[in-house]
Amino acid sequence: MSNDTRYTVIGAGHGGKAMAADLSAKGFTVNLYNRTAERVDEIAARGAIELTYENGISRDCPLANVTTDVAEALDDADVIMVVVPASGHRFVARSCASHLRDGQIVMLNPGRTGGALEFRQILNQAGCTADVIVAETGTFIFASRSTGPAQARIFRRKNAVPLAALPATRTGHVLERVCEGYPQFIPVPNVLHTSLDNMGAIFHPALTLLNAGWIERTKGDFQFYIDGVTRSTAHVLEVLDRERVTIAAALGVRARPALRWLRDAYSAKGETLYEMIQGNPGYQGIKAPRNLRHRYVFEDVPFSLVPLASLGNQFGVDTWAIDAMVRLACVVHGTNYYARGRTVEDMGLKGLRVGEVKRYAQEGRVNPIYALC
Repeated sequence: MSNDTRYTVIGAGHGGKAMAADLSAKGFTVNLYNRTAERVDEIAARGAIELTYENGISRDCPLANVTTDVAEALDDADVIMVVVPASGHRFVARSCASHLRDGQIVMLNPGRTGGALEFRQILNQAGCTADVIVAETGTFIFASRSTGPAQARIFRRKNAVPLAALPATRTGHVLERVCEGYPQFIPVPNVLHTSLDNMGAIFHPALTLLNAGWIERTKGDFQFYIDGVTRSTAHVLEVLDRERVTIAAALGVRARPALRWLRDAYSAKGETLYEMIQGNPGYQGIKAPRNLRHRYVFEDVPFSLVPLASLGNQFGVDTWAIDAMVRLACVVHGTNYYARGRTVEDMGLKGLRVGEVKRYAQEGRVNPIYALC
């Protein structure tokens, strides 16, 4: 596959600007779409994003088109990289539905919990008949920041990022299409794996909420993982993680426990989650959120924890600890995150037996006779 693959990046935030620039630097033709013009006015005027790499070297990365017109952005794209918070997935799906064409790939970077499933469901409900592949990654491919109106910086790239398509039978095709741009993408069996191995669901909201007083008092001036994780808060994380792994097991998915994930991702050492986090050099220096209006709550609670609780409820797994975190977030933000969040109904899974959920993830279709009343 040559670099004649044409990309559209949706979202001009921290990740979207960096990915658009990075793909351009690799020789791909790239469009950038954002729904609000003020985010991309300067980029459009320059026709490029100034990207600073991990080694501190910067270069201008030209873009083919910078637009707020979604139809224009998608018109000539082969791969559509959605790089927005999970709270924006619904808007993107509805906006794109009538403009997608056969053969295009839409990839959520990342999908959080159930992102590809909900995106596909919205396309179906909107009457999209194009043969489009929806895929998702388990995490974003690099740590990056927007450093100016037309500037972005990449701090660190991940060595391996799980990817799955819906249906899973088309994951190979997606990997073939994007591997030249990002060889770090690796296949996992299906989107149940990318969704249920969402470690942000375990670490982000609980640590933010349990350190709420400290965050507000210091405006986040402490080390989030080192200072914010005590033996007690680590125990809460362990219980949350146990519920996630149990939900995955109920769906026939062997999810990685947090301890194993820390070993794989950071080569962390220790017998307990507390010991691993405290001894992990990768967490040194990471500051806490400056306030509680942070994506660790308004994104991770409704689009990571709520779908886990919804899956647990349907498949008989007690999620009392997950529910405790969701309810605490509802109180802190004065928001009903259960009503706003992603549910089994949103994902197109309501009433399905385990076998049918797995079949849907694998083949993209459900035999109605197996649906529960």
